[in-house]
Amino acid sequence: MTKKPRKAYRFSSLLSFVITIFVTGINATLLFVFTKETYFDQESILPFALSFVLAFLVCFLIFRYHIQNYTYLKIKRIYEDLDPNFSDELNDFLITKDMDSLLNNVKQVALKRSVEINSLKNQAAFRREFLGNVAHELKTPLFTVQGYILTLLDGAMKDKNVNKKYLSRASKGVERLIYIVKDLDLLTNLEKGNTELDLFYFDIIDLIQSVFDMLEMQASKSNINLEFDKKYKEPISVYADRERVQQVLTNLIMNSIKYGKIKGTTEVSIQPIYENKVIVRIWDNGEGIEEEHLPRLFERFYRVDKSGNRSMGGSGLGLSIVKHIIEAHGEQIFVESQPEIGSEFSFTLSKGEVNTSAI
Repeated sequence: MTKKPRKAYRFSSLLSFVITIFVTGINATLLFVFTKETYFDQESILPFALSFVLAFLVCFLIFRYHIQNYTYLKIKRIYEDLDPNFSDELNDFLITKDMDSLLNNVKQVALKRSVEINSLKNQAAFRREFLGNVAHELKTPLFTVQGYILTLLDGAMKDKNVNKKYLSRASKGVERLIYIVKDLDLLTNLEKGNTELDLFYFDIIDLIQSVFDMLEMQASKSNINLEFDKKYKEPISVYADRERVQQVLTNLIMNSIKYGKIKGTTEVSIQPIYENKVIVRIWDNGEGIEEEHLPRLFERFYRVDKSGNRSMGGSGLGLSIVKHIIEAHGEQIFVESQPEIGSEFSFTLSKGEVNTSAI
């Protein structure tokens, strides 16, 4: 299979041909003017043709050499001037004597650098947003604690009717600060992979029921029912970190209670999806989430409510922690939601055999 002529060869050939024609034409003209002789007689046609071919080859080789070497060195020098630490990567990408390959390699390098620059811009934007969110989350409890302490120092401490109340409220602000810092520390460890999972077999039905019992008081305040989709007569064994999965279930069910409607329902189901996988679904008929928010729902401090209202509590890290815990297990988490209809969060777990001693 023959390859198509390369652009650089075509360019060198065309330029050499034009210059050869031009130089040969001038020589023939000068020869005719001064000697009244021409190359186009029968005896001189062969030397003329040989000189034409020789001139063409010389021009072609000169142009080819300069295009391949001079241009290559110039491009390499430009990139080295832009980034002195880029020389090793240049050797990998740019070392070639073929102009088309050189141009293609330069495009690849430029594309790679463009991707890296965009990534750095995104990271910088993320850091700015993250620092702004951290400051916003810490600001409210810090100012609350400061306000109560300053009030007490200004004389309210002597008033027995308010000093204990103010100290109690300041204590709650400190508890919220500790809650946020602990969640940040946990999330950082999860992202770095520093948190080891204690994997063993346990009954997921029993764990969900224990979470129901733990959150029963919060659910009863809004008259929300916590229930299974059906009665499970047999235990369903999974292989995971029981404490971490409990944290996932607690965060997801607590969210469904916070954003559920009065006299609503939070329903949990467990279904097999593969031979070695089950999916846990947590569904509610609450206020739901707009589709535009779903892609960013698991980001740190991301809130659907942009008003800044913190009456619902929480650190704003719950869903991000949930996502990282599930991914640390090598599993997946999904979300589906429609406004005024409800939301469904689901995640997969590995199946296993029940170890009754661990339940």
